Amino acid sequence: MTIASQHSSGDLLADRRADYARMLAEGGDFSGAAELMEQALEICPRWAAGWFRLAEFAEKAANGKAAAAALCRVLELAPEDPFGATLRLAVLGAGAVPVSPPSRYVEQLFDDYAQRFDTALVDRLDYSVPQKLAALVDEGVSAGRFGTVTDLGCGTGLFGERIRDRAGFLEGFDLSANMLAKAREKQVYDRLAQADLSLSPEDCGVFDAACPTGRADLASAADVLMYLGDLTPVFVIAAKLVAAGGHFAFSVEDAGTEETYVLRPSLRYAHGEGYVRERAAEAGFAVLTSRQTVIRMDAGAPVTGRLFLARRLG
Repeated sequence: MTIASQHSSGDLLADRRADYARMLAEGGDFSGAAELMEQALEICPRWAAGWFRLAEFAEKAANGKAAAAALCRVLELAPEDPFGATLRLAVLGAGAVPVSPPSRYVEQLFDDYAQRFDTALVDRLDYSVPQKLAALVDEGVSAGRFGTVTDLGCGTGLFGERIRDRAGFLEGFDLSANMLAKAREKQVYDRLAQADLSLSPEDCGVFDAACPTGRADLASAADVLMYLGDLTPVFVIAAKLVAAGGHFAFSVEDAGTEETYVLRPSLRYAHGEGYVRERAAEAGFAVLTSRQTVIRMDAGAPVTGRLFLARRLG
């Protein structure tokens, strides 16, 4: 069941009150919207999406206590956390920052976003990571073609389109089945499969009999690591994936002077450059290039990121 399909409570009266609540919220009356959502939830108290909507209205009405209580109710009803309630609790200061977002939340977020992803990101938000990361690879690795390129968190294939000419074999992995379907339509990749980069190498889905360790001359993670807090697991995966002398190109949202990582109100993580370098070195990578740049717009403001190119030692 997707987030979108949970918009209905299954009760006509509850749905009608929720619709009125939405209309009040659109008009800026978030307190009134929260009150109507509470009435809807009295009718359907086990409607997880309704409790999540109540949390949003309460937060915008500056009632953080009520928002946190509603989010806790969401987690009781939907413990897999497809709504990202644990992230919102952390942003409210009512819970610890998780080391990574719930996999179910990330999967559904991009499943629901896949159909409009390219248009929304590239045309409306001036998203530029794929072309900038590909340019960084071209500058830093000038010698010929890569035998195998592995695109981690490939999404709809925006980076794959830009590296295809340099790849003898191009494979892509993503958590979202719908994003993989969009990538498949472009006919850019030689192999596509599902994977969860927050898991251990044994469980993530990147390695099996057909996809052994040490096979990649280049691995990429374009606009992926902002959906992970602790980067240790993904660097361990990259270290097993990339052959000695191979390269890993990736991007993060720049946390500025922060020493490790922070969870932002956007529910994306930002990472400090020093922290990234430490995790890379622990996994056996030497950072060749680190470049700060604007990676997209968000609510009319530029989002600063950092692009990295690292070489696998060994």
